[in-house]
Amino acid sequence: MTYKETLDWMFGQLPMYQQKGAVAMNAKLDNIINFCNVLDNPQDKFKSIHVAGTNGKGSSSHMLASILQEAGYKVGLYTSPHLRDFRERIRINGKVVSKKFVTDFIAQHKPFFDYNKLSFFEMTVGMAFTYFAEEKVDIAVIEVGLGGRLDSTNIITPEVSLITNIGMDHTQFLGDTLEKIALEKAGIIKPKVPVVISETQPETKMIFNLIAHQLKSNIVFADQEKFSGFKTDLLGEYQQKNIKGVVACIHQLKNFEVPEQAVSQGLNKVVENTGLLGRWQVLQNHPLVVCDTAHNKEGLQLVLQQIKKQSYNQLHIVLGFVNDKDVRSVLALFPKDAKYYFVRPSIPRGMDAFQLNELAQEQALKGKVFKSVEKGFKNALKNAGGKDMIYVGGSTFVVAEVV
Repeated sequence: MTYKETLDWMFGQLPMYQQKGAVAMNAKLDNIINFCNVLDNPQDKFKSIHVAGTNGKGSSSHMLASILQEAGYKVGLYTSPHLRDFRERIRINGKVVSKKFVTDFIAQHKPFFDYNKLSFFEMTVGMAFTYFAEEKVDIAVIEVGLGGRLDSTNIITPEVSLITNIGMDHTQFLGDTLEKIALEKAGIIKPKVPVVISETQPETKMIFNLIAHQLKSNIVFADQEKFSGFKTDLLGEYQQKNIKGVVACIHQLKNFEVPEQAVSQGLNKVVENTGLLGRWQVLQNHPLVVCDTAHNKEGLQLVLQQIKKQSYNQLHIVLGFVNDKDVRSVLALFPKDAKYYFVRPSIPRGMDAFQLNELAQEQALKGKVFKSVEKGFKNALKNAGGKDMIYVGGSTFVVAEVV
């Protein structure tokens, strides 16, 4: 199969959570354990950092990779989802995995996938672990896909674990309270492996402390540590929370020499070193066009606070969601004086734009419905003056169609 044919098979034949939702979930680790046994357990052949959390885990993972690159290490980075190309998920020192590796890996193991009904995510985790092992990375930063305890990445024993924060997202899988969600995220904590918590939250602090104590794992709440002054090229003041967790994580990393200069340079060169897209990404300046992949209540609160700090004449918002979000509570956060362009991301579980418009009207948000993200975005560009601002968001998949 060609690279395109391989991706079509991966996306089309097998269920994928990002596309179809709950039908793609496989809430156990049996498949990935069996698959990695077939692969000769590549996850045991490189050192790693494991990153979980509701918001900020992607940015934090890229920060960590950038810092370790600046310290001179060969660094693997596994993240999800991608925005433009599947290969964004698997990188070494910022360079994406080759098309040939992807096609060869799928072709070699396709009989196993067919027989064992592996999920899209299980396949890609095995692919990433194999690539990092074969390329002999010094360390890999592994981002959790969903939750933690039963996530396919959770067969690694990392050098340190990082949990960024806990918010109400994916409640149908992880639980309907912060405490229940924290229990799932805390599933990445391993015996005697240090764990860093980026943000101290009253509802979850006791849970993390209890599990860390049971596993004899040193625990650090990064926002209570005394260090400051670090900056990053990732825009948005909310990145300061991620920085604290990342720096504390580096401080807990043993047997790796990471001078403060590498920390500083790595934080300031995240985009250059890793190719990160979609985090308060400025696409143009006149009008100001910003996109951000924040897609739940906690993440969007931070983004909307950042928008309030911008200077503009009129705010235009190109907005779309997926069906499994609590859209009513999210829409209540949005400003009523903006002009809205309601769109549907082009995936099966994208929320219908007319339905979104109806929910928005309940919150006194006024706008128009467009058949696609592209048409909504083009209309916003047409209507916006040079001193206006356009924000594109609501879903990773909306942003993906714009960047």
